[in-house]
Parts: sequence; C-alpha cells; structure tokens
Amino acid sequence: MRKQLMAAVLIPLGLGLAGVSQAQSSTPAFQNNSSEAQRKAGNSQATAELFYMIQQLQSEIRDLRGKVEEQEHQISRLQKQGRDRYVDLDQRILELAKAVESGARGGSQAAESQAGSSSPAATPARNYRSPAPEEQQAYSEIIDLIRNKKDYDAAITRLYEFVDKYPEGDLTVNAYYWLGEVYLVKPQLEQARQAFTIVTTRYADHRKAADAAFKLGLTYDRLGKKDEAARRMQAVIRDYPGSGAADLARKHLEASNG
Repeated sequence: MRKQLMAAVLIPLGLGLAGVSQAQSSTPAFQNNSSEAQRKAGNSQATAELFYMIQQLQSEIRDLRGKVEEQEHQISRLQKQGRDRYVDLDQRILELAKAVESGARGGSQAAESQAGSSSPAATPARNYRSPAPEEQQAYSEIIDLIRNKKDYDAAITRLYEFVDKYPEGDLTVNAYYWLGEVYLVKPQLEQARQAFTIVTTRYADHRKAADAAFKLGLTYDRLGKKDEAARRMQAVIRDYPGSGAADLARKHLEASNG
C-alpha cells in the first residue's frame, strides 16, 4: 500500500518535470527560427535597396552620356562654323591683298608718268575712326592672347572676327598688322605677306605702316626672295627715314651684305 502511494505521487511529478524540460528545450529553437527569418528579411531589404541605387546610378550615367554627346555635337558644329568663317575671311583678305597690290602698281606707274612735272597736291592724312569701348576691349583681349597666352590660333580667329566686325578703324589697321605678326611666328609666310601688304599699301599713312613695311621685307627674306626683300628694306629707309623701322631695315641690309 505504501509503495502504491509513493508511485502515485512520483509518476505525476516525473511527468510534470519531463513536460517542463521539453518546454524549455523547445523555446530556444523557436527563438532561433524567428531571428533567422528576421535576418533574411533584413538582407533581402538591403539587397533591394542596393539594386534600386544601382539602377538610379545607371540612369544618371545614361543621362550624363547623353548630355556629353549633345555637347560634343554642338562643339563640333561650332568648330565647323568657325572654320568656315575663318576660310571665308582668309579668302577675303587674300582678294583684298591682291586688289591692293594691283592698285599700288597702278599708282606707281601713274607717279612715274608724272615725273618731271609739277608736284601734285599733298594727300591729306586720313582720319581713322576712333574705337568704341567695346572695340577697345575686344582688341585688348586679342593682344593678351598673342603676348601673354601665346594662343596664336585663337588670336588669328579673333583677329579675323575683329576686322570683319570693325572695318576701317584705327585698331582695324593694328589688327591687320598683328595678323601678319602671328602668321610670321607660326610661320605661315604667304598669309603674313598678305596681311602686311594690306597695311603698307591700303593704310600707308597709318602709324603701323613703317613697321609693316619692315616686316613685309622680312617676310620676303624668309620666303627666300632676297632681292625683293632688299628692295623692300630700301623702301622702308626711303619712305620712313626717321623711324625705328628704318633703323632695323639698315641693320638687316648690313647683315645681309656682310
């Protein structure tokens, strides 16, 4: 009887402890599964956000590429327009130089036919148009390109634009002179000759004419036309006797003859 009573007490107690033990062992497994699910959900969200960011970056890169291609197209178009205008102005200056040279030859023949007769009335000095502030600013920028930045190609383009926009002014003659100087430096000697010819014949009374006449002789010398160069230097000495250009012409002739 006593054994039966102890069995009756111990069996339910054992079953209860077993239940508690089983419950305790199952709780961590549930918690681990929940944490793993949360971790996977977090990773999935991070992956989605990263994928969205990549898509945004790719879209921005496509937009930037499109803008770059559009700008390259515009730059190419502007460069072509600049080259076309450059060629057009260069051709116009070539034609002007030829016309000026023809006029100079005709004037020389007329002067020779009048030799021995009474001297004609002196031609009054030309009054050159004074530059406006905008014109002066444009000219100063060109001189900066030449003297300081040494950007001769840009200077040539700007000089052509200048003589086209501001014709027959005081600084226009300077622009033709500097066009010759830049071409002489490059060197593009035929273009330099054309520019200096315009100054010496069309604007012979301008303050830059003496310097242009000397540089024209120097250009002929570099072209290998020594006799023509010497003749031009002698003309500088004769026509502008008190100028610095005349002194340079004398030195050049002395060096050539020495």
